[in-house]
Amino acid sequence: MRCVPVDEATGPEIPPLTVEVIRSARRKKTAQAKLIGNTVEVRIPARSTTAEESEFVDYFVKRFERTRSASLVDLPKRAAVLAKRYGLPEPASIRWATNQNRQWGSCTPVDATIRLSNRMAGFPSWVIDYVIVHELAHLVVADHGPRFYELVDVYPKAERARGYLIARDEIGA
Repeated sequence: MRCVPVDEATGPEIPPLTVEVIRSARRKKTAQAKLIGNTVEVRIPARSTTAEESEFVDYFVKRFERTRSASLVDLPKRAAVLAKRYGLPEPASIRWATNQNRQWGSCTPVDATIRLSNRMAGFPSWVIDYVIVHELAHLVVADHGPRFYELVDVYPKAERARGYLIARDEIGA
């Protein structure tokens, strides 16, 4: 997994995660995990089946990988570069959001804040950049009318990125 900054230089590599499963007789229904270095420690009920164990592990590993990938992206810097490059205003703040499960990004023009779904953290940089440009355009035009798309479509890979996001939505990314 790698993240490419706006200037297309190669970003830092993330070491792979290892998993340690701890079965506990005290746990009855719930599972819990924590990240210790590069190890995901997953605690599950002792009576969990192999299939349940696999589901718990997959869920927690995905969650921690997303968080680690997101931490490598300097969103304020990327937004500043893209705003300048495409003649759009800079946001007052931009951050990853963990609670956006139905949309890729959101913007509040009143206070110029932008939130991006951390589900995108491992996406190609040109897709993340498109979503940033899309949200920056909302700082100028609040709706999705023709003027809005005039601003967004100056991003050279806009159509390609929209297709990528539509495909990811269809597979439940």
